[in-house]
Amino acid sequence: MRIIAGQFRGLALAAVGKGDPAAHLRPTTDRVRESLFNVLMGGSYGDPITGMRVLDLFAGTGALGLEALSRGAQEVMFVENGRKAQNLVSQNIKLCKAEAATKIIRTDATRLPANPAAPYDLIFLDPPYAKSMGEAAITIALDGGWVADNALIVWEESAGIVPPATLRVLDRRRYGDTTISFLEPQ
Repeated sequence: MRIIAGQFRGLALAAVGKGDPAAHLRPTTDRVRESLFNVLMGGSYGDPITGMRVLDLFAGTGALGLEALSRGAQEVMFVENGRKAQNLVSQNIKLCKAEAATKIIRTDATRLPANPAAPYDLIFLDPPYAKSMGEAAITIALDGGWVADNALIVWEESAGIVPPATLRVLDRRRYGDTTISFLEPQ
């Protein structure tokens, strides 16, 4: 796994191997991450990254949030409850020397507390596949003030999603067994 583009381009991230099924780690492949960021930077969504505040729910290795930081995001908040994943996110933040622009909330994304700060502009949602955890997490994030009114939500899942009625699906892209949905608040 590596950072695809931007300030940290080419930087190899901490190795996970093929993931850790017990910890539900299933890193987004470099190919899917590159395709995702090509869509984001391709103009359809303006520039959803530069200067933005990013919330990475179910952060895993932190690769999505760190890729956004590499491409100009202002800051990234990682939310992860798994100890192995928390360790990987911490290692990857150190590899990028990005401690000043990042924070980790060590909690379950489906049990986020209310947000004490400004809401986030770009939300990455990459829950364990086929467990309906994404639906619970995004509802909690919306209710807790984590999502800005004009936020872009990028939801990675293996199956169809059922977003809350307050969100509108803008686009869906399929990459092998991964579907990425782009949503915004209505």
